[in-house]
Amino acid sequence: MHVISEVHIVPLGYEYDRIIGPIREYGVDVVYLLEHDGPPNERVDYHDDLKAELREEAEVRSQTVDLMDIYDVLGAVTTVAADHPEDIVRVNVSSGSKLSAVGAAIACMCTDATPYYVHPEGYAHADREERQSYGYAGDEVLPSYPIEAPTRDQVATMEFLAETNTDQRTAKKKDLIEYAEAAELSFIAENEPANDKAKFALLNANVVEPLVEDGYIDVEQVGRRKQVTLTDTGHDALRAFRHKL
Repeated sequence: MHVISEVHIVPLGYEYDRIIGPIREYGVDVVYLLEHDGPPNERVDYHDDLKAELREEAEVRSQTVDLMDIYDVLGAVTTVAADHPEDIVRVNVSSGSKLSAVGAAIACMCTDATPYYVHPEGYAHADREERQSYGYAGDEVLPSYPIEAPTRDQVATMEFLAETNTDQRTAKKKDLIEYAEAAELSFIAENEPANDKAKFALLNANVVEPLVEDGYIDVEQVGRRKQVTLTDTGHDALRAFRHKL
């Protein structure tokens, strides 16, 4: 029988009490500390002390993430949540940058993770080498409005486009169908289409049209063929949801 663990995901910014406070309050088992991927001289002096204190409370697992990149944070949070499907996963959206807070909040909308905001007892003067606030005055769960993440078939197709398309070659819908068959993507494998027309219909309904609507791919008519490319937003979405593969 699986023992349910309390798992917290915490971006490591310029906070101390707003990080350690909830860890103690909830009796956390595992802490995923998202550390900014920046030059060594950007490290903050008290981070080592914070990590040592966290290790006294829970198992600490550090991950390097660009806290100024929404999609990098989104991808890290959704991946951790996917790795703990039976555990309680909470995300501290008040401990990192504003961009990391947005990425973490969106990730919670796509998963069962719960976002929470920590209230400090007071704020310090703005100084990038000092803590932004002091004290732990409690926390509150933020409302989460579920959003529909791309399906595994859609993410796999975006991965295929990212790996296949070059300056010399652009994938066509026929290539997507051949890939779907070889990879046994569910929209083909579970429906067993009788002919090419049925395959194209399934591809359009389950993959192409939803991805176009979300702005993740573009479809361009070139002669008699339709070429499919991954947009910049699609590349970002692939980073965020690659864990589904």
